[in-house]
Amino acid sequence: MTLVSEHIEHDTRERILVVAERLFREIGYQKTTVADIAKVLRMSPANVYRFFDSKKAIHEGVARTLMGGVEDAAQAIAAKPGPAAARLRELITTIHRMNCERYIGDSKLHEMVEIAMEESWEVCVAHMQRLTETIAQVIAEGAASGEFDAPDVPLAAMCTCTAMMRFFHPQMIAQAASKPGPSLDQMVDFVLAGLTARSKTAGK
Repeated sequence: MTLVSEHIEHDTRERILVVAERLFREIGYQKTTVADIAKVLRMSPANVYRFFDSKKAIHEGVARTLMGGVEDAAQAIAAKPGPAAARLRELITTIHRMNCERYIGDSKLHEMVEIAMEESWEVCVAHMQRLTETIAQVIAEGAASGEFDAPDVPLAAMCTCTAMMRFFHPQMIAQAASKPGPSLDQMVDFVLAGLTARSKTAGK
């Protein structure tokens, strides 16, 4: 009975998050109420509060789901075989593309991200930490094979993320879209040049 009830509870939580994300996209986070979510689910608001103690908690759950999709895609690329440089380029490009698709073209979701930055900063910090760790995994493999020169892998990963922030951070992507600056490919080239082992550079 316990396993069945846990399964039902998990499914209900997931349904709440799916409906909440849909409403956040359609009418915006600020305008969506717990009562709106409950109405679509044919539940009472009190029942929704059994699973999430506040609208903020629902918001954090939706944010984690969206960010988790990016993290999963990045990890799948990191786990591929092949040269570290090619994987790192694909990983960075994928993070940028997914963040553009999810947040920049959707003003309602962009609003949700802005609120997450203000109200749920720890969710955003955890997301960037996971992405940094995935990038570090690729850099470490490149260093081990002699492809990269990165004696301090955690530092190299943090520097890579900082260099790419304009292309990772939803608000910065939106703000920089119409401003002059290097392209994504140019920035990736710059990062890879900094990581590439000197012997390889000299041999070119």
